[in-house]
Amino acid sequence: MGRPKIDKDLCVSCGLCAQVCPEVFEMGPEVAQVRAHADLDADCIDDAVDQCPVGAITA
Repeated sequence: MGRPKIDKDLCVSCGLCAQVCPEVFEMGPEVAQVRAHADLDADCIDDAVDQCPVGAITA
């Protein structure tokens, strides 16, 4: 799997991705972001993509 991407124009900073998959996502100063040393094999990535209320995450 590749590195997930967050569309910063769509992200509403709800923090759900960081709650669902903290191994990969964290809240940045304005919007969510992929951690610098993210576990790109984490099983929770697809859950975070599916649960994003605005569809801002692609994997």
